Amino acid sequence: MKVGLSTYSLQQALDAKELTVPDAIRYIAEQGGEHVEIVPIGYSLIDQPELIDQIREAAQDVGIDISNYAIGANFVTGEGPDALENEIAAVMKHVDVAAALGVTRMRHDVAFRPAQEGAVAQFEADLPVLVKACQRIADYAASHGITTSVENHGYYVQSSERVRRLVHETARENFKTTLDIGNFLCVDEDPVSAVKNNIPYASMVHAKDFYRRPSYRNPGEGWFQTAHGNYLRGAIVGHGDIDMPEVFRVLKQSGYDGYISVEFEGMENCKTASRIAMDNVRRFWEEA
Repeated sequence: MKVGLSTYSLQQALDAKELTVPDAIRYIAEQGGEHVEIVPIGYSLIDQPELIDQIREAAQDVGIDISNYAIGANFVTGEGPDALENEIAAVMKHVDVAAALGVTRMRHDVAFRPAQEGAVAQFEADLPVLVKACQRIADYAASHGITTSVENHGYYVQSSERVRRLVHETARENFKTTLDIGNFLCVDEDPVSAVKNNIPYASMVHAKDFYRRPSYRNPGEGWFQTAHGNYLRGAIVGHGDIDMPEVFRVLKQSGYDGYISVEFEGMENCKTASRIAMDNVRRFWEEA
């Protein structure tokens, strides 16, 4: 098992120009991180290909892995077959980027729909389209030795059951899930139970924590609502309301021994929060 950090965790500092992406990689190594997950927000490795070499060289210089490359995608825009083909082609270009980075794991999103359109009947209607897109991308990625994955986020394909359905129907050995511990709360699913459901299919684990309040206790600014109206706010891993010691016991007993990437999206200073979170993840693993 290797603990590291998603660049998303340092987005505050990246947006403020306090850090460049290579700086972020060096910071991760300084805090004892063993890998970096690249999440390109505010920059593009397709439009700025020079960053690929900079990222790869920075990771090599400090001796950490590049664990995963994570991008967005949406195969159900409703804009017709040409739009779908264009989206699949765009994701395949990102597979080429992942190969240039030297990673063996890549997460791509699959679908977003407004909450009022997210019923199970709509998901079942969309599923064949999602499956075919994921199969084509996974088959292309296989030629590069890359495992693709879907993350449980975005509400529409977020519950452990929907993620498992997609993985099973896609039926590719190199298509799995990037399992985000905290994100199950966004659809009001117990993270411990959800991790038990989906850890057999995980290529990557995100350690994320949230503070949670019930729907009748609006905490005000800084919080967002779940699918059923409860309130969440990003927390340092171990500080929030998820039973992290039990989650890590489940992870360890499952035999998972891959990358664990801290994702912080809270209000605290991102560098301090990321350091504490990585320390806590190591401790939870050791104590599990």
